[in-house]
Amino acid sequence: MLTDHVIPGDKVDLTEVKSEQKITKAGIIERKTYSTRVYDVLSEDEIKVNMPFVDGHIVLLEVGDDYDLCFYSGKGLYQCYARITDRYKSNNMYVLTMELTSPLRKFQRREYYRLNCILNMKCREVGDKELQELEEIGGNDVRFVNTDLTLEDGVIVDISGGGAKFISDKQFERESKILFVFSLNLNGKQTEFSVIGKIILSDQIEGRNGEYKNHVQFVNIKDRDREGIIRYIFEEERKIRRKASGIEEK
Repeated sequence: MLTDHVIPGDKVDLTEVKSEQKITKAGIIERKTYSTRVYDVLSEDEIKVNMPFVDGHIVLLEVGDDYDLCFYSGKGLYQCYARITDRYKSNNMYVLTMELTSPLRKFQRREYYRLNCILNMKCREVGDKELQELEEIGGNDVRFVNTDLTLEDGVIVDISGGGAKFISDKQFERESKILFVFSLNLNGKQTEFSVIGKIILSDQIEGRNGEYKNHVQFVNIKDRDREGIIRYIFEEERKIRRKASGIEEK
């Protein structure tokens, strides 16, 4: 199954499973996650990955340590556990050999798994002129959108790598474009996201006058931002599974 879904060059996140950990003030256990690439697929239960770099420095992960792997493959998001069995340098490349200790499973139940959540956000409609300017500079560099204008408050109630649902005090026109600004906790740090979305549906919530539920599809989102959202969803969904099954992280 591994060779059918994962190929060299695929992005992979390695999240530590060993006892070293950080507990936040909220009581949440945080583990370090390293992003790298698949170097080679040796068999159905053995792979090689590039040793990760952080801030330009190589991270020498220890042989014998276990990691939770998340593969971003062309066929979807896949997860398994693996143990480092060797590390070495070859042709100026630092490589880790890892043996799978659990079956590979497809993490997403559909193209983009949707996570129910409560996330504060801000947004505003983006005019045609701004959209045209974005297209002229590459289509997705939201840094050039004017954020000095007033942003409306809202609450995201579910999110995926492809879009979100949010509640606001304003109803939006279908097909209109909006600027989305929100933060996610990634690797223990609050990371801000600014993305453009297209309104698919905007309806008043039954029994709640002046409140609207909006369905939005992300438009021309950067791969880096989409991967960050998916990584956040993966971590949150894993916490929920562990809590539901009564498993305590060690």
